[in-house]
Amino acid sequence: MSLGDHLRELRNRTLIAILAILLGSIVGWVRWQEIYDALVAPIAAVANEKKAAGAIVTTSFGNLTDSFTILLVVGLFVGVVISSPVWLWELWAFVLPGLTTREKRVSMAFFAAAVPLFLAGCALAFAVLPRAVQTLLSFTPAQGSNIIYAPDYLSFVLKFILTFGIGFLLPVLLVGLNVAHVLPARVMRKGWRGAVFLCFLFTAVMTPDPSPWTMIVLALPLVALFFLAVGISTLLDRRRAKRDPTAEWLDLPDDQASAL
Repeated sequence: MSLGDHLRELRNRTLIAILAILLGSIVGWVRWQEIYDALVAPIAAVANEKKAAGAIVTTSFGNLTDSFTILLVVGLFVGVVISSPVWLWELWAFVLPGLTTREKRVSMAFFAAAVPLFLAGCALAFAVLPRAVQTLLSFTPAQGSNIIYAPDYLSFVLKFILTFGIGFLLPVLLVGLNVAHVLPARVMRKGWRGAVFLCFLFTAVMTPDPSPWTMIVLALPLVALFFLAVGISTLLDRRRAKRDPTAEWLDLPDDQASAL
């Protein structure tokens, strides 16, 4: 394919992904009140706890257009989640023409794993959210009120959920690079300490809760997924080595000579 053909294919797949997100957003716009109530439930729980002390914990709408803005944001968030099978497939399908027939068959397994991993990351972040909100608001004095600007709160919550959904796609990315002969398993094994550190650093930066337990709960699945990707990549490398005897030297130490 020429560069122009690649750009036209990218344009077409991007348009399909955007259309799928917009169609999924219709569900969010229709049910936005229920979804909004679920997202602000952690604040409502803290409000009930502080009500006895006379403190107010609630969300506020400072501008006339805030409610409409929240409707649009919530709808697009739901659209991204609902349409994840479509835009993930369009993203992966753009890479497929560069793969061999065998690699294409393997890549279908990657796509089948990508959607549940993305949804699992979103679900885990949503499950941890109440604890994070409760911990952050606990620093407010007993009789102090928290009147939180609703658009800012929702922006924080939705970014938090989507970031971990995308973060759970780590093994798909790593195995995909291995299939494309870009990232051998031996490189992943050598750099496992740095990868584990980056997983914990990522969760420490993205988690609003200063408690280490929240960071650990979110980091451990990422670490487990990394080692799962290393295991799968190792098996793929061994299969390629059996088919190509000249590739056996790839796993040899640097100070050991390969067979002639």
